[in-house]
Amino acid sequence: MDELKNTQAIALSGMKAQSERLRVISQNLANVDSAAQTPDSEPYRRKTVSFKTELDKTTGAAKVKVDKVRTDKSEFQRRYDPKHPAADKDGYVLMPNVNPLIEMMDMREAQRSYEANLAVVSSSKQLLSRTVEMLK
Repeated sequence: MDELKNTQAIALSGMKAQSERLRVISQNLANVDSAAQTPDSEPYRRKTVSFKTELDKTTGAAKVKVDKVRTDKSEFQRRYDPKHPAADKDGYVLMPNVNPLIEMMDMREAQRSYEANLAVVSSSKQLLSRTVEMLK
């Protein structure tokens, strides 16, 4: 029974980590058009999530956790818009380094991982219930 509880704990940690990843991706998508406000300022910078494995000392299970939320240091996009207040002398405005296509792919991957962990929790819960029924 402890193995089933450990399985659930591991899967739940994965769900929590992917939930945080989905939150960051949503933030990136929400700011895809957040241009710089002045010619010398920077627009929104894309964020990324990295994970780490952490050993649960009480159970011995290796759980996943969010390690860091970092900013993506890749170059900003430039859009020609000479009437924008943040346009430089050549008429270009710095735009976020967020690619909606990449964000959507990352979102699908995080969603699938979340769903896989949810299936593990559900299956282990059913097995735990059946085991308890058999012990009665």
